[in-house]
Amino acid sequence: MTQQPHDQYDPEQQDAELSRRDFVAMGLAAGVVAAGLPASAAMPVTETMVEIKTPDGTCDAAFSYPTTGSHPGVIIWPDAFGLRPAIREMGKRLAGEGYAVLTVNPYYRVGHGTLLDTKTFSFQNDRAKLTPLMGSITADGAAEKDAAAFVAWLDTQKQVNASKKIGTQGYCMGGPLVMRTAAAVPNRIGAGGSFHGGGLVTKAANSPHLLVPKIKAKMYFGVASNDDMQQPTAKDDLKAAFEAAKNPAKIEVYSSLHGWCMSDMPVAAGAPPIYNQADAERAWGELLALYKAGLA
Repeated sequence: MTQQPHDQYDPEQQDAELSRRDFVAMGLAAGVVAAGLPASAAMPVTETMVEIKTPDGTCDAAFSYPTTGSHPGVIIWPDAFGLRPAIREMGKRLAGEGYAVLTVNPYYRVGHGTLLDTKTFSFQNDRAKLTPLMGSITADGAAEKDAAAFVAWLDTQKQVNASKKIGTQGYCMGGPLVMRTAAAVPNRIGAGGSFHGGGLVTKAANSPHLLVPKIKAKMYFGVASNDDMQQPTAKDDLKAAFEAAKNPAKIEVYSSLHGWCMSDMPVAAGAPPIYNQADAERAWGELLALYKAGLA
């Protein structure tokens, strides 16, 4: 592992910025109460860029953790736009809640760092760029190898309390990767959250929902409204699979569009905004409740 200089993160400064811009709109306090979680001040956090050896190479990742103590580990699988400032901010925010968070570059087999800029990305002109990137992590066995390497790395870090279960969360493309992670390392993954996950239930022989019997983690699925419209029976198939495995999952359909949790989600010309701050905060509350219950 190599580490670059620490980037000190000040949660109070970020909270102040959020307050100036968006606090009234996002209704954070209401979301916390709805989730049954006590309001609390974020912990001071440090972010370090790290490199992790895997069977297929070296994965670059952002490792964010409270500056003192050891805490449950979490793996964040980004959406199709990969490792970038917005997803790193999410990792730092979660670290402020008391977790040691590894936000990974799922595309390290192709390249390191931020490979796509959501500010300039055009769905009309740039969609083809996603194909080789996504193919590198969705190839059979890729996510499973990575998951085992990430868990093993976290378990050796002093900032991680290895006596606690590890959590994992994923967005869009990352939703199925959460399921593959939970199935690949079932004895270490205690909770998994998928938000607007794509391709959770397919007709393919390697469909993520077929992995449910291997999963021991508590699971939460936040489904986008347009995903549900395109595949209305998927949530039922997913629910049935978890019930059959005697590990019921919480599955909810949000009124928002696919990608609603991503603050930097690009929008196609003439299309409505995708990011929905109120629903993103609702999802965040569900995530914190999930980790509180599952990472004992």
